[in-house]
Amino acid sequence: MLVLGIETSCDETGFAIYDSERGLLAHCLYSQVALHADYGGVVPELASRDHVRKILPMFNQVLAEAGVTKQALDGIAYTAGPGLMGALMVGGSMATALGFTLDIPVVGVHHMEGHLLAPMLEDKPPEFPFVALLVSGGHTQLVSVKGIGDYKLLGESLDDAAGEAFDKTAKMLDLDYPGGPVLAKLAEKGHLNRFDFPRPMTDKPGLDFSFSGLKTHTRNLIEKHRGSDVLPDQQTTYDICAGFQEAVVDTLTIKCKRALKQTNMKRLVIAGGVSANKRLRQKLEAELMQFDAQVFYARHEFCTDNGAMIAYAGCQRLLAGERSDLSLSVTPRWPLQSLSSI
Repeated sequence: MLVLGIETSCDETGFAIYDSERGLLAHCLYSQVALHADYGGVVPELASRDHVRKILPMFNQVLAEAGVTKQALDGIAYTAGPGLMGALMVGGSMATALGFTLDIPVVGVHHMEGHLLAPMLEDKPPEFPFVALLVSGGHTQLVSVKGIGDYKLLGESLDDAAGEAFDKTAKMLDLDYPGGPVLAKLAEKGHLNRFDFPRPMTDKPGLDFSFSGLKTHTRNLIEKHRGSDVLPDQQTTYDICAGFQEAVVDTLTIKCKRALKQTNMKRLVIAGGVSANKRLRQKLEAELMQFDAQVFYARHEFCTDNGAMIAYAGCQRLLAGERSDLSLSVTPRWPLQSLSSI
């Protein structure tokens, strides 16, 4: 089955062509980072308009790169949620219009299921069952995964997600947008132990997360060392970045180890934008190796939002006989555990 994937949930426009027998044939991605940089965050209306501008040229581009025509498509998958309503509607409108015109099935894909299944695009994908750590700008969740759609929520963030904490801390430090990746890069130059940061909720049982207290602690630390609205030297910025990142990474690692122990599983998948974090990957690999567990993740280009993960997830659901109504339906808020098992 030849499936077109369309991703427009936020500030990336992504397209991909996935074949159930040959794998990923082509993918392309456009980021709106430069568009939103002046505002320090995503402006929903601007995001939607930019998706409209990019969506048809990118559709033609991915078809050309895959060497197929639109008439060869057997199905279309699009991100139906969660995400920004206007942005979701751009991709959903195109998908349903194409489905109607070509008389082929269309399926709306859960954005976080796309992230969760992105490692399946690699040469050595994980086998079911496994525990998944979903870490993106708006989500931090631990999920027990027994199969596609068979998800049980083990724990989640009670306030800020890990990605949000990274971005907000970067903003406190006046770093360039998008702040999370910039903070992680500066952390490589810092000393981990110069400042003491808490590891929130790790001394309590359970698998939920909370990063608002860590964010507040970091703000107080910055204000304590800031004079005349600037930190005393660049090394202090590096050290704050390093200490903050290590606190987040340690917290995520402790909870992942706890989740694997509670579920008696030996495989962990990390997915979402924060899964590209180098320090998080290093720490998880080192820690889980100690009790013979494995870590799986997607290549960097498939950690952030992309069309390939949507094409893959949609293909699996289309093969299972799932179909969406051609009357457009998008869902800005959509619990992952509400999905049907296939």
